Amino acid sequence: MFKALVLTQEDRVTLANICQLPETDLPEGEVLVDVACSSLNYKDGLAVTGTGRIIRNFPMVPGIDFAGVVSESADPRYKAGDRVILTGWGVGENHWGGMAEKARVNADWLVPMPEACSADKAMMIGTAGLTAMLCVQALQNANIKPESGDILVTGASGGVGSVAVTLLSRLGYKVVASTGRADENADLLRSLGASEVMERSELEQDARPLEKQRWAGIVDTVGNKVLATALAQMQYGGAAAICGLAGGFALPTTVMPFILRGVSLLGVDSVSCPFEKRQAAWEQVLELLPDSYYQQAGQTISLDQVPEFADKIVKGQVTGRVLVKL
Repeated sequence: MFKALVLTQEDRVTLANICQLPETDLPEGEVLVDVACSSLNYKDGLAVTGTGRIIRNFPMVPGIDFAGVVSESADPRYKAGDRVILTGWGVGENHWGGMAEKARVNADWLVPMPEACSADKAMMIGTAGLTAMLCVQALQNANIKPESGDILVTGASGGVGSVAVTLLSRLGYKVVASTGRADENADLLRSLGASEVMERSELEQDARPLEKQRWAGIVDTVGNKVLATALAQMQYGGAAAICGLAGGFALPTTVMPFILRGVSLLGVDSVSCPFEKRQAAWEQVLELLPDSYYQQAGQTISLDQVPEFADKIVKGQVTGRVLVKL
């Protein structure tokens, strides 16, 4: 038997309960993992509270990432005792995820945990940190250098944004952090490396097709009007790495930034990212993040506290990473 947070639905209302389940209830997969910890992301918050249509099949164990130790494996790439990380691949949405003491998954979804990493560190980084690293690498590959100019990070107080601010500043970029709660989060974001903190409302206006050039690069986790306004302010030859849709699917912009300023729009998806790229990103993010990051970038909760914190994270009352200890 193992402990798990299980989501069910009755009359279109999502219910979250802590349950004891037998291993036979786990879905199919080549590798069985003893989960050490998971994390609570915005998408998990939507799933647990039933706010968004994240889960379509019930019952479901949420948790879009986890770290732990292999206990059984039918795949030669992994053996009992191997430490592993899983991010993405629909766990916690279409396949039971990390908010349980055990998980059974496909071997292709796993990455060996680097030697310099612990399960706690892996989940303080998590899907959000991996995505942030991939965004930074996308800007670097687009030849956006520290001397190119200011880098805007939207949704900077969230998981992806806070790691992106840290990584970019460590690499020598000048980072402007945009957040919906600038007064509350300014000290934290500056401690992570932001040189300036701005209110998100400045980017939620109806922008003209082109505005005054301001950003050499963007790491965007919000989308919609925020991204559209930021794109209108891009410098010539700038690039925007986009990875989130917290503000919605729409992008009310024109082709003007792309034609007249040569702006590149770089989509970043950590879910289907190739194995080699995921593994390299894990190695680099561990090299770049200082020990102080893990002390100030988030908080640790128990499985029992997940429903309470899921509600808070959806309401925008949580800053940084939330690690769920199993």
